[in-house]
Amino acid sequence: MKDTFYVTTPIYYPNDVPHIGHAYTSVAADIIARYHRLRGERVFHLTGTDEHGLKLQRAAEAAGVDPRTWVDRMEPRWREVWSRLDIAYDDYIRTTEPRHEAAVAQLLQAVYENGRDDIYPGIYEGLYCVSCELYYGESDLEGGNCPIHGRPVELLREENYFFRLSAYRDRLLEHYEHHPEAVQPEVRRNEVLSVIRGGLQDFSISRTSFHWGIPLPWDPRHVCYVWFDALTNYITAAGYGSDPERFGRMWPADVHLMAKDILRQHAVYWPAMLMAAGVEPARQVWAHGYLLVGGEKMSKTKLTGIHPFELIDHFGVDSYRYYFMREIQFGQDGNFSWESMVERHNADLANGLGNLLSRVLAMLAASFEGRVPPPDGTGAEGDLPAVAADVLGRYEGHFGRMELSSAVGAAWDLVGRVNQYLVEREPWKVARDPARQEEAGAVLYAAAEALRILAVLISPVMPGAAARVWEQLGIAAPLGAQRLPEAAAWGGLAPGTVTRRGEALFPRIDA
Repeated sequence: MKDTFYVTTPIYYPNDVPHIGHAYTSVAADIIARYHRLRGERVFHLTGTDEHGLKLQRAAEAAGVDPRTWVDRMEPRWREVWSRLDIAYDDYIRTTEPRHEAAVAQLLQAVYENGRDDIYPGIYEGLYCVSCELYYGESDLEGGNCPIHGRPVELLREENYFFRLSAYRDRLLEHYEHHPEAVQPEVRRNEVLSVIRGGLQDFSISRTSFHWGIPLPWDPRHVCYVWFDALTNYITAAGYGSDPERFGRMWPADVHLMAKDILRQHAVYWPAMLMAAGVEPARQVWAHGYLLVGGEKMSKTKLTGIHPFELIDHFGVDSYRYYFMREIQFGQDGNFSWESMVERHNADLANGLGNLLSRVLAMLAASFEGRVPPPDGTGAEGDLPAVAADVLGRYEGHFGRMELSSAVGAAWDLVGRVNQYLVEREPWKVARDPARQEEAGAVLYAAAEALRILAVLISPVMPGAAARVWEQLGIAAPLGAQRLPEAAAWGGLAPGTVTRRGEALFPRIDA
């Protein structure tokens, strides 16, 4: 019986190093996974690399090595980026692994033998984009080039096997009618329905013009074409064909997360392939917008492929993760600029959360020897408990609807309100009056308690910064053991806790 929240990224082509467009998807998936862990759920977060196909073979040839040597050389560079971005995946799959090759063979064989002739041989001639691993019609091209990569397509003719996608039009429409949440956001669902209603064409599942791939089990002259290979990774890691008990706990996947350029393959091809094999489709495909630089989609061919380390080295990993989730409305296209990242860092992080922590700890050190004073029971906390409760409700609601930008924004509403509360209450002045020490202590307790709640709420987004807030507050219980909603209930900070003021959480950055 399914008991695991299962979230996936696409598996990436290691024909080059990652850019911030790849990292945008992976950071979002990590935040989703961390949120569900914070909720106390069993979580499985999968990522990996797609290591077969003509694109990888050509990249290897250009480098003067065989494909296996090439992918073995490139793949660690992707893991290095995910490590520095604090991405805590549970499994990393490579399509060259034996476990994956076995699962692909089993899925192919199941479809081939399903009695409906869903896989059949033929000859295909068409305009092919190596970067997309897709054939295009003349009407799909832009100035004779691939509409996604802007590169010239190639005319290819070869013997292929095909998958009878056209037979699954009605089943797909019925599936999406009964499960409208299965493609999100809604604009992407409408795109998918339009494609299906417009009629589906069978697609090629094999190649004979190159050999870097998984052989078809019934005809080893052919190697499996990218989609029956790459997409199968999601069920490979869940135990398809190797561990039925594990597969039952994990499948169907709860969220396949990706950019919108591979929506059709995930929301049309993939569920039809699974239906043909007698496997339930994933619960949801979530396609976010493009990350744009200078108004154009991230692309190495157009020299807009910024490496994440260029930003991490300057801003830090927590600022990096915060910026992309806060600045760009999740689901829509969004522009990156250095200037906007500096502005976000200084305004929201240095002047917002960082300054709040520094002020509260400094006042505790000056007036209470660094110890958290008790609340006085007179209502000195004002509306902060109500604001924190409201923020938690909105935060959880936004996460439940995959509104990541709004969830982060909800947490920052609490940052803003606590800073305003301190201006209103002026505890630095109140503490000078010996007769008002309890009042000053109660105000600082409320501010410190709000910081404790904030550390919990930001932990999926900025795990490093959250841990530093937690440590400076001096809380003995591990942050990783906190669970929502209980951990965000007001009053969890124990009076007498010894705070430990450290270095600035977010030093300002010179524009």
